Amino acid sequence: MDIEKNFKHKSVLLNECIEGLNINPDGIYVDGTLGGAGHSKEILKKLSKNGILIGIDKDQDALNVAKERLKDYNNVKYIHGNHDDIKNILESLNIEKVDGILLDLGVSSYQLDERNRGFSYLGEARLDMRMDRNQTLDAEYIVNNYDEEKLSKIFFEYGEEKFSRRIAKNIVEYRKTKKIQTTAELVNIIEKSIPMSFKNNGHPAKKIFQAIRIEVNNEIQPLFDTVIDCIDVLKNYGRLCIITFHSLEDRAVKRALTESVGKCTCPPGLPYCRCGAVSKGKIITKKPILPSDEEINENSRCKSAKLRIFERRS
Repeated sequence: MDIEKNFKHKSVLLNECIEGLNINPDGIYVDGTLGGAGHSKEILKKLSKNGILIGIDKDQDALNVAKERLKDYNNVKYIHGNHDDIKNILESLNIEKVDGILLDLGVSSYQLDERNRGFSYLGEARLDMRMDRNQTLDAEYIVNNYDEEKLSKIFFEYGEEKFSRRIAKNIVEYRKTKKIQTTAELVNIIEKSIPMSFKNNGHPAKKIFQAIRIEVNNEIQPLFDTVIDCIDVLKNYGRLCIITFHSLEDRAVKRALTESVGKCTCPPGLPYCRCGAVSKGKIITKKPILPSDEEINENSRCKSAKLRIFERRS
């Protein structure tokens, strides 16, 4: 299969991100979620030959596609890794500070549509959901080995699924007689767990698949620290642009940005600050930037996207 030809991913909030990065032609920029290189290509168009783009992705398929799509550019460094390790990655490249960072936290359309990756609740595929296929933890292990309480917890916290307990119980009951190996088997269990009257609000398996994917790829727990680390490695007036796609991500990002702004908690009237509040910069977007109706019509998967922008001031 020609991965480059089949790697379809429409870059979300593309113009808004490029504008938000406020690109310095000679600067150093990081695309922490390289994907199909849509955002990266637009960044590179604004960079001079002295500028540098660092593209990071956990998915080797994505890196291979990006190398092909960006083959006309000589100022790109490709990293098979995780944006959570941004400080170590930059240190390995002997780079201390960068001018801008972009994190698009969505799953690519290619990953969702590529059936053998197991991200989709449509059709039948092996339960996988790993963005980095070198890691050992996958969806099959979680579904067949996590106990009922742990399954219920991730379904409720990461999927905001009101029937999390019932679904977890039925999964554990099912696997007593047969290992759950495919997405279709899991979907069947989920569908039977949800009352008919609640099945008219999207696909019944959507929230559970999201929850398992988040657990497999550890998408939420490190996110707060990742945002802080990204801000720490920005140059003065450098920009961080982050696109989130669900409320858990957005809350973690918003909390990290708010903390980085720094807020004095001293009682009013004191002649100077005694609480030690330190500001690392300012939030450019008082409210998150949302996709236009036109973009949503062209790409329905972007409808939950939110872009937040932070500028470093040191």
